[in-house]
Amino acid sequence: MDRIYVETVVRAPLDAVWAATQDPAAHQRWDARFTTIERAPAGPDGLRRFGYSTTLLPGLHIGGIGVYAAERVSPTTATSALRFAGTHPLALIGTGSGYWRYRQTTDGVQFLTGYDYRPAWGRLGRIADIAFRPLIGWATAWSFDRLRLWLEHGVRPEVALGRAIATTAVRLLAIAGAVALGARVAVPVTALALYLTPVPFVSSALRCRRHPQRLESR
Repeated sequence: MDRIYVETVVRAPLDAVWAATQDPAAHQRWDARFTTIERAPAGPDGLRRFGYSTTLLPGLHIGGIGVYAAERVSPTTATSALRFAGTHPLALIGTGSGYWRYRQTTDGVQFLTGYDYRPAWGRLGRIADIAFRPLIGWATAWSFDRLRLWLEHGVRPEVALGRAIATTAVRLLAIAGAVALGARVAVPVTALALYLTPVPFVSSALRCRRHPQRLESR
């Protein structure tokens, strides 16, 4: 399976991007992959520790633990590396590692992540990951765009979620209505609803780069 990669450009100061991504309370507001993120005391190795969970149903919280090392290399670049592991029996993600990188450019802060993991559950987990990996990659990209809207335009993550739900509901209603009218209408309307240009000020994974770009001069 391919490593998950997501990249965006946030037109905000690097300090603002750093704070919104390194502070657990801020991070859990915009990242759809997590419901809660809690920082734990650093261990003797000096690495910071954290716990995370996602609420799938009332009373069902699937989570794990991780360690990370954050480093501000210079006023214009920064890096954060981490390792993580699921601790809940239902956690599909076993162990994994990844990084966040920040680079100040003339267009804004280039913010990107790359991470990979080993599925839990043995062979069943590897089969389930065929569908889960694209989903978690999409959630990462959607969350990055939600962060961008927050820092660029002041759209609070909670408001962005509401807008996304409303927009999705409208598209689904359009598809349902088209299906009722027959295949000739359903096919083009469904294609339009699924691939329509992202609505302004509504989070969209389509705005993020999903593969590393070739070396370019900036």
